[in-house]
Amino acid sequence: MDFATLIGLIAGAAIIVGAILLDSGLLDFVNVPGLAIVFIGTMFITIIKFRISTLGSAFKLAFATVFMDKTVNPILLIEQVRNLAGIVRKEGILGLENADIDDVFLQKGISLCIDGHPPEFIEEVLLQDLQQSIERYEVAERVFKGIAETAPGMGMLGTLVGLVQMLNNMSDPSSVGPAMAVALLTTFYGAFIAQVFAIPLADKLGMKAVEEHRNMTLVITSVQNILKGQNPKVISEVLSSFLTAKQRLATSDA
Repeated sequence: MDFATLIGLIAGAAIIVGAILLDSGLLDFVNVPGLAIVFIGTMFITIIKFRISTLGSAFKLAFATVFMDKTVNPILLIEQVRNLAGIVRKEGILGLENADIDDVFLQKGISLCIDGHPPEFIEEVLLQDLQQSIERYEVAERVFKGIAETAPGMGMLGTLVGLVQMLNNMSDPSSVGPAMAVALLTTFYGAFIAQVFAIPLADKLGMKAVEEHRNMTLVITSVQNILKGQNPKVISEVLSSFLTAKQRLATSDA
């Protein structure tokens, strides 16, 4: 579980709710027409932008990866690759048949090697997997960015509706309050959806895509070097380019 993301979302919403409760009640911020305009309106506009199947996949990917920190530490990947390269140097590629490999993508690459496929074929298969994986993240990111763009716009439309209702009923003082509530609260709802929910999830998906691309590229490079029979130490040095300066320092100290 990625507790940082979960805590951030909960804390962000809690701060806003807490500010509301300081001087008023939550019911003061509940307006059914405003909620309908922003929440339902945003939902249907998003359906216009994207296919329903795309929306389902995007939400599934977001909640499966954003809240579950599945990204493998590249340092651990490099250590495992070094061990696998050592086995190949001693026993040959078939020595990896019973190797315990945690990373699914690395396991697939090693399995293709054991099956005796040409290096060009293995590279092509792994690159296709990489491309498909990154595309899924990019589509999910676009979905949440689309929600972030739509919600404030629907909030502005709700504001205009409330202002028109208020101006048309200035002769009736009792109608001014509800109309003004719609005008102000719809803007609040739109900003809340965009800033607390959609934009953070879109940014997190973008970051996950970068991390996934790095790890998968690292694996492809590893498989290529293992097939060449490279020395484990040389492979580690080649793969160190995928690490940050801090991570390289940690591996050198270890």
